[in-house]
Amino acid sequence: MIRAFVYLALASITAAQEPQLAATLTFTEGPTVAPDGSVYFTEVVNQRIMKLGTDGQLSVFRENSNVANGLLFDPEGRLIACEGATFQRPGVKVSGIPRVTRTDMKTGQIEVLADSFEGKPLTGPNDVTIDSKGRLYFTELGGAAVYRIDAPGKIARILAAPDVQNPNGIQISPDDRTLYLVEANQAQGGARLIRAYDLQADGSVTNMRVHFDFSPGRSADGMSIDAEGNLWAAAGLNQRRGTSETLDTKCGVHVISPQGRRIQFIPIVEDTITNTAFGGADMKTLYITAGKNLYQVRAGVAGLPR
Repeated sequence: MIRAFVYLALASITAAQEPQLAATLTFTEGPTVAPDGSVYFTEVVNQRIMKLGTDGQLSVFRENSNVANGLLFDPEGRLIACEGATFQRPGVKVSGIPRVTRTDMKTGQIEVLADSFEGKPLTGPNDVTIDSKGRLYFTELGGAAVYRIDAPGKIARILAAPDVQNPNGIQISPDDRTLYLVEANQAQGGARLIRAYDLQADGSVTNMRVHFDFSPGRSADGMSIDAEGNLWAAAGLNQRRGTSETLDTKCGVHVISPQGRRIQFIPIVEDTITNTAFGGADMKTLYITAGKNLYQVRAGVAGLPR
C-alpha cells in the first residue's frame, strides 16, 4: 500500500491520503486541469493528449500530438502545449517540430506561440508555467534555455547555458516574486536541484540560489505549487536506470516549502514519476503522472493552476 510519510509538520498541510490509480497508459506526462475539472495529460510515446473527464471516462483529446509534453490551461481556458522535443528510452525514439502552441478549446484551432528565437528553431520545449500577467515561461531541457512568451511570436530568452544545464520543471510563486526551475542533469556531477530566482516586474530573473538539492539521486522532473508557495515536485527513482543517479532520492512527490525545506513526502511505487497538477472543485486534488499511470491523491492545501 502507498502511504504518505510526513517529514516535518506544517499547520496548513495534513498528510496526504493514499494515492489512487486514475488511469493506466504508457508513458504519462504533463498533467493539467481544465476549468471544468477535466484532467488533460500527455502520453508521450504514443504521441497523444488524453482527457480524464469529471465522470471518470478516459478519452483521446488529440492524436498525433507532435510529442506534446508539458501542458497548461491559461486563464481563458486555452490549452498550452510544449511540443516537439526528442523523447528517447530503450527501444523508443520519437521527435517532432519544436514549438509551443495554444489551442482554443471551443473551436479546436491551434495557434503557434513560439517555434524559433532570433531566427533559429527551438530545440524542444519541455514544460511551461504562467504568471499573473499572463506571460508564459517555458524550458528547453536539451537546449539548456528558459524563455518567456509575452505574446504570440514575442519571445525572450531569460536563461541559457552555462548558467543552466538541463532545465526541466518550472513554476512561479503565488506573489510572482520567485521563479523556480528544476535542473535535471543525469551526468556525473551534473546539477540535480531546484534553483530559485528573483522574478522582476519585466519578466527577467536575478539572484540565483539553490532552493533544494536532490543530488546524488534523481532530480525532480515537473512540479506544481500550492497557495502557500510550497512546491510539489515529482522526483526520485525506485530502481536505477543506467545513469549516475542513485536511489538516495526516494520516488514520489516531495513537498518543498518556500524556505527550501522538505516538509512532506508521498511515495509512488511506479517508475518513472514525471509531474504533478492540482485540480478538483476545491483545488485540493493532486494528480500525479508516473510511468504508465495517472494517480490522484487528496492534499491538505489548495493548489494553484500554474
